[in-house]
Amino acid sequence: MTAPDKALRDVGVSIDKPSAARVYDYFIGGHTNYAVDRLFAEKVRQRLPLIGDYCQASRQYLGRAVRQCVRAGIRQFVDLGSGLPTAGNVHEIADDERPEHDVRVLYLDNEPVALAHSQILLARTADPERHQALAADMLQPGELWERVLDSDVIDTAQPIGLILSAVLHFIEDDQDPDGMLAFYRAQLAPGSLLVLSQMTDENPADEEEKQALVDLITYYATTTNPGVLRTKAEFERFFGGWPLLHPGLGYVPAFYPDPETMFADAPSESRVIGGIARKP
Repeated sequence: MTAPDKALRDVGVSIDKPSAARVYDYFIGGHTNYAVDRLFAEKVRQRLPLIGDYCQASRQYLGRAVRQCVRAGIRQFVDLGSGLPTAGNVHEIADDERPEHDVRVLYLDNEPVALAHSQILLARTADPERHQALAADMLQPGELWERVLDSDVIDTAQPIGLILSAVLHFIEDDQDPDGMLAFYRAQLAPGSLLVLSQMTDENPADEEEKQALVDLITYYATTTNPGVLRTKAEFERFFGGWPLLHPGLGYVPAFYPDPETMFADAPSESRVIGGIARKP
């Protein structure tokens, strides 16, 4: 069975709970989601009307961050918890930024549907020598990194752009995100860039929004991906003390905004924080 055939078969896995990846896909206008995901998403939207805008702001940040990494000299990316392919994938952004088409990208995810669709997309549209999607669980860093080493896509002796975009809010503290990220940081060559983002509950606009964010976490506890929101102080530790690129740690619309950037005039209203750090 070919990889695309196997991927198509895996798309048919049973779904009895909403998936965070597919809900996110729905919120940013994708089409790889199911009724169970859409019903859940609309329930969340009723409680937190701007949740779709928050997700879109997060996706926009990923694109701008990849462009910044490429401009800073990064020629290979490892995207952990890459989720479902939709507009603005890392390899598409990198190739748009580099007409030489010399940037390599490895996507890793542990959700069968997300992985299957990624493999189908790459088989149809990408360069198999430079772009791959593999199954791996970021919470098992040793096993995941073995897959990176075996991929023939990534040269770990050279700087890497390591991306964890909009996934850390699905890793609770008792799952040891600190140890996980310490492991990944240790694997990277000097000059590598670490791109992180997640939702925050810091500085809600009022008591109503504060309670809505609490309810958001309660809702996600019923999905395949329970979540946790963090303040900037709680989030900053994930960079391991590495120096942050301008503009530092903050709300993502403030990072390299362009005319399309949502919440550019009021970044804190995006509810998403992020940063890019360089390994000394």
